[in-house]
Amino acid sequence: MSTLEPIEPLEPLDLPQPVDAPTVPRGSGRLWAEAFVRNRRALVGLGMVAVIAAFCFIGPLLYRTDQVTVQLDLADLPPGSGNPLGTDASGYDVLGRLMEGGRSSLELGFAVALTTTVIGTLYGAMAGYLGGIVDAVMMRVIDTFLAIPGIVLLLIMVSVFTPTLWGIILLLSLLSWLGAARLVRGEVLSLRTREFVQAARMMGGTGGRIVLRHLVPNAAGVIIVSGTFTIADSILTLSALSFLGLGLPPPHADWGTMLSAGLNSLYDGYWWLVYPPAAILIVTVVAFNLIGDAVHDALDVRLQRP
Repeated sequence: MSTLEPIEPLEPLDLPQPVDAPTVPRGSGRLWAEAFVRNRRALVGLGMVAVIAAFCFIGPLLYRTDQVTVQLDLADLPPGSGNPLGTDASGYDVLGRLMEGGRSSLELGFAVALTTTVIGTLYGAMAGYLGGIVDAVMMRVIDTFLAIPGIVLLLIMVSVFTPTLWGIILLLSLLSWLGAARLVRGEVLSLRTREFVQAARMMGGTGGRIVLRHLVPNAAGVIIVSGTFTIADSILTLSALSFLGLGLPPPHADWGTMLSAGLNSLYDGYWWLVYPPAAILIVTVVAFNLIGDAVHDALDVRLQRP
């Protein structure tokens, strides 16, 4: 009777190992944040905005002044111990006026940026995702509105109606969302052909879900940068309207109104009515522009460190 010989184990074949498919790195939000923090312009811009916001919103709680009652006996006083930046023609403390005007300017800038970002993002994302005739019609609507000179329409509206803070916010929002919509639409057009969008469609995702859950988050770079620059543009527009005498009526204040009133007295030697509002306006706009540039760099994958 024959016996079975034990079978020797086979040596494993030296086959090439499969290469993992490239995947989207997790924690990309953390990478963006790290890239943003490493950007010196971001730190400088954030620091400047933090100081300006504290000056405008916390400052009045520590340095209380009367910005409602006209006191002609205190008009045009030079900087001194009682009034660090002097007083204006109505007797208002200039330092307190800067705080009051900055609060109105920042509130307007953030409100316009938020409104235009939401409207422009939804409109542009839907136009870019749907494409075809729908996209063409939606873009022709934007082109029609862009053909109307925005500054002229704005001047007409504030001349006919009594300007209020919320009224100017509404007008600026109606004029500013068009640019944001075009930017988002262009970004979505390049994203809708990507693999993750095709996969979402094959899994039965609806158009609204694909836009909100996939396209809009991936277009966050364009959206955030656009919103950041809108803040600076809105503050400058309010200052321009106020400089032309079409801004917020008294006793409300903003930096443009202070500049307009101060220029009439500059040649009389009242420099403190012009230089402080001009300086803080320039610093504020530069700060938001620095943040916008830093956000753009941080969200640009090509500029991120490996």
